[in-house]
Amino acid sequence: MHFITKTDNRYNVLKFKNINYFLNKICLAITVTLAMSSCITPGRVNYLQDMTHGSQIEIENKFEATIAPYDELSIIVSTSGKQELAYPFNLGNGTSEKQGNYLVDVNGNIDFPILGQFHVEGLTRLQLQDTLTSRLSSGGYVDDPFVMVRFNNFKIFFLGGGQGRVLNIPNERCTFLEAIAMLGDLDLHIRRDNICVMREVDGKMVMRQLDPRSSKIFNDPFFMLQQNDFIIADTYNNGVVKNEMSYWLTVLSTLMSATSIILSLAILKRN
Repeated sequence: MHFITKTDNRYNVLKFKNINYFLNKICLAITVTLAMSSCITPGRVNYLQDMTHGSQIEIENKFEATIAPYDELSIIVSTSGKQELAYPFNLGNGTSEKQGNYLVDVNGNIDFPILGQFHVEGLTRLQLQDTLTSRLSSGGYVDDPFVMVRFNNFKIFFLGGGQGRVLNIPNERCTFLEAIAMLGDLDLHIRRDNICVMREVDGKMVMRQLDPRSSKIFNDPFFMLQQNDFIIADTYNNGVVKNEMSYWLTVLSTLMSATSIILSLAILKRN
């Protein structure tokens, strides 16, 4: 029969303390690594870092949204002359107060009252206004016509940082930076150097990378957003690592607590 001596007890207590010390060191190392991985420097996230007070950037590319298939347009015709002449060209009970909504078909056409089918794909809002005004005037349909064309479904889509958003643009002009502002800024763990704008161009999906930390974005052809553009953002790996480490830190803390309880009960039982 083996008798428990004071030496055995001291050895068990010392062993218990060594195990606890080892587990505590592991937890501390993981915590420090987690804190360091979550550090975000200003160089990673600050916008337009190459611009200072008084900086001026010449905008080379002026962009206006063009009409594409499946766009929904509002077209209103009015005149300074006889209003009844304009009524037939306005959808909605024949009154100019009712907005006429036209859906551009897959071939880029709309069916306009009396004038018939119009190919509108590729035209800007102002170009379509001028075209309709010219046709109504030259055809003798309306004296001194005034045509207003608006987009009804100008939307931008955002994917990134574990979320998806749809931005409804109230007018036909939205820049890349304006879209970011409408999102309420980007999460700190989203990579500013790897934000992409994806757009359908001539039947193909085209993607370009834009970096809001540099003023070069002002002259990028995708800086002015088109309806139905996608903004796709990537995250730093440490955002994923942080979540994984938090999980394993919780698991390790639970195991350490359970080990401490088991060892304590074992020592008490032997005593």
